[in-house]
Amino acid sequence: MTQQQVIANWGNYPQLSAEVDELGLLPDVQNYLQQQSPLTLRGNGRSYGDASLGKQVFSTLKLNKFLDLNTESGILTCQGGVLLSEILDVILPQGLFLPVTPGTKFITVGGAIASDVHGKNHHKEGSFSRHVLSFDLMLADGTILTCSRQENQELFWLTMGGMGLTGLILSATFLLKKIETAYIRQTCIKARNLAEIMDLFESSTDWTYSVAWIDCLATGEKQGRSLLLLGEHATLEDVSPNQKANPLEIPQKRKLNIPFYFPRFALNGLTVKAFNTLYYNKQWAKESQSLISYDPFFYPLDSIYNWNRIYGKPGFVQYQFVLPKETSKDGLSEILTTISQSGQGSFLAVLKLFGKGEPEAWLSFPMEGYTLALDFKVQPKVFELLEQLDRLVLKYGGRLYLTKDARMKKEALQNYPHLEQFKQSLPPGFTSHLAERLELTINNKQ
Repeated sequence: MTQQQVIANWGNYPQLSAEVDELGLLPDVQNYLQQQSPLTLRGNGRSYGDASLGKQVFSTLKLNKFLDLNTESGILTCQGGVLLSEILDVILPQGLFLPVTPGTKFITVGGAIASDVHGKNHHKEGSFSRHVLSFDLMLADGTILTCSRQENQELFWLTMGGMGLTGLILSATFLLKKIETAYIRQTCIKARNLAEIMDLFESSTDWTYSVAWIDCLATGEKQGRSLLLLGEHATLEDVSPNQKANPLEIPQKRKLNIPFYFPRFALNGLTVKAFNTLYYNKQWAKESQSLISYDPFFYPLDSIYNWNRIYGKPGFVQYQFVLPKETSKDGLSEILTTISQSGQGSFLAVLKLFGKGEPEAWLSFPMEGYTLALDFKVQPKVFELLEQLDRLVLKYGGRLYLTKDARMKKEALQNYPHLEQFKQSLPPGFTSHLAERLELTINNKQ
């Protein structure tokens, strides 16, 4: 049933009027796709920019069936509209976990593939595409193709990180990882500055999970001061006797809710600076160890409903880039200096170390190096700052993450080496506000 509505993704910017349809039966979906072109595919709307916005939108949320789970081999097959949160509810009691997960579990499997999402373990276990065995893709004419590393290879890799522009992911089969408990053995280390946090990352590559919160407004000798979080799935030997009785069960905790949009003045340079100082000093010791459940380690913000309202009604943009390892130190230093001088800091600034990317996936974001993600509330001056940052990212050989983008110009894509091949190879029929803004689909018009 078609509904005309104003939609936005998690950043609440931009907002567009769209006709939105939801269907769950395969014949109905085939018939619908054959009649609609160009079409924008949309999962749960948790990307930050305009990747799943368009005039004619198909929501995949009714394609939400589990098809097969082999607990011995750890292989799951499900439809593309299943949420990671729903998968965790099913697999965790079976001693299984997601191979890769981003910072929210409220995304669809189709969205995870389209964005080729990465997590805190990229340096060891790569992005989501590394663990996908196959998927069924419906093209705009209703044709269904099974794609894998052996079958329809080009379409397989074109879809990984392809931003939903190749077709509708009907179902996917991927590997899970086995765990003994639902807990994480965590170490938190304070770093005085950028040089120290990068040294800590490099000396901690044996840890499966690593991520740092970074103070993006600190200057001088304190520039880049951080808290590094390292994690491993806890074994039965790591947990307490009480936890050992039911190691795969997590007590439910009450979740917070942001019931209204914050006023625009609530987030400013002073409040962000104060928050950063308090957050950095919440741990007095140089290093601490703890045992926590998986939820606050992987999804700290998921425990706060509607946390995006903190940025006010105009919304916010998330800015994430990656720099090659050899230029990361100088590049991060200049970028942090530029942000600090602007006074437009982010209190959600996350630094991670990437391993090697997936070279076959032409539009996949990760490359070996350091990635920094920042949130900025929408205001006129922020777009001037982000254009400055774009130039610095390109100067140091880096690139921007399309899933987080809402405003960059097409010239900022120049460090995606296979961009032109991607554009030339796209099948027709699918588009998005992002794709049109960046001219990704200029060559595949029907």
